[in-house]
Formats: sequence, structure tokens, C-alpha cells
Amino acid sequence: MLTVEGLRSRYGRIEVLHGIDLQVNSGEIVTVVGANGAGKTTLLRCLSGVQPVSGGTVTFRGDQITTLAAWRRPARGLTQSPEGRQIFTNLSVEENLRLGAYGFADDRVDRDMEDAFQMFPILREKRNLSAGGLSGGQQQMLAMARALMGRPSCLLLDEPSMGLAPIIVSQIFDTVRGLKDLGVTVLLVEQNAFGALKIADRGYVMETGRIIMEGAAETLIADPRIREAYLGI
Repeated sequence: MLTVEGLRSRYGRIEVLHGIDLQVNSGEIVTVVGANGAGKTTLLRCLSGVQPVSGGTVTFRGDQITTLAAWRRPARGLTQSPEGRQIFTNLSVEENLRLGAYGFADDRVDRDMEDAFQMFPILREKRNLSAGGLSGGQQQMLAMARALMGRPSCLLLDEPSMGLAPIIVSQIFDTVRGLKDLGVTVLLVEQNAFGALKIADRGYVMETGRIIMEGAAETLIADPRIREAYLGI
């Protein structure tokens, strides 16, 4: 579904991605793990089109989208739930969700919203309240639900567990695992390497803008180098 070849990106004169190669197959949950500053978020920003690419290619569902405008990518089936949630705090929960479906004007939008409320029941309770009044965990749920309102075939999910209590992190990861049953392919970027690898099919390990290791998730969890460097074991 998604193929990245030789991807490079820079901030000014400083190159931060140094030739990234990765692949996400349809129906998979693939995670990219690594320390803070490894370039994980920049990678997702390149895939969603908000960060310029200075080299390499991005191919999505057979079409090269390397230079495709960011606002056109959701219509192709590629949406992102960004790091830091970036919800519209001055709008209601429902208004945030409807903005996620801005590309659609059909009767299915209300059904999509109902699906979002079934996935995150707390959002139904808060639907008419200001999104800025939600807790951190609820805001993360809203950010994910907003991205899903775009009917993605592939969801880019950036640091969904950041700053959340362990019980909420567990709920978020359970939800991500459930997306696979709904036919949504997921590329997950996470500092919580153990939690991410537990729900993933495959994983990539990223350091200073490079992929240094890849493999089946269970293989990476069992690797002594990964366990020591990223899992604290």
C-alpha cells in the first residue's frame, strides 16, 4: 500500500532524513520506533505532505505522491493523526469530527460519526462541548477519530501515547489494534517501543534519520539490542 524509497528531508541546510526505505502492506500495523529526535515525526510529516521531501519517492496505492499537495492526500485515503493532537480547541467535539470529513458531502458522514462514537463513547457524551475542555486522553481519542472521519485506507498515527496515563495508553493501543479488523492499515510512530511492537505486525527501528533495523515485531522484541536500548530490559 505504501512504499518509501530513499526518502530524504531537510530543515534548511540540515538534512534530518538520510535515505529512508520502508514498506507498509495492506492490512498491516507497522510501527516505527526510536528515541526522541530520531526523525520519526519528520518521516510522517513527509508522508502526509506537510514537510518537503528533498530526495527519494513516496508511492501510495500504486501512485507516486512525493510532490502531491498535503490537502489532496486525504482524498487518496491517507490521513494523519498528528503528534500533539492539534485539535481545534475552540470548536466543539462534533465540529472537529465534521472537519475530518470535509472532503465528503454525503449521507455517510453521519454514519461515520456514529462509528467514531462507538469506538470512543466518551466523545458522544462530550459532542457538544468545547474540544479544549477535554482531558489529554480524550483529546487523543478525538484526534484519532477526526482522522478516521476521512475514511482512510492508511492511517498515519504519530505518538498517540505521549503524555497519557498508562490506563489510557492501554485503551489507545487496544483501539489501534482494532483498526486492523476494520480494514484500516496503520503506520504507527511511537517512543513507547514495547507497547507499539506488541500490537504491530512489523517494525522499523530509527536512529538519527536512518533505519537501522527492521523485522517482524516479535523478532524485534526478542532482540537483545532492542530490549536493552529501547525496552529497558
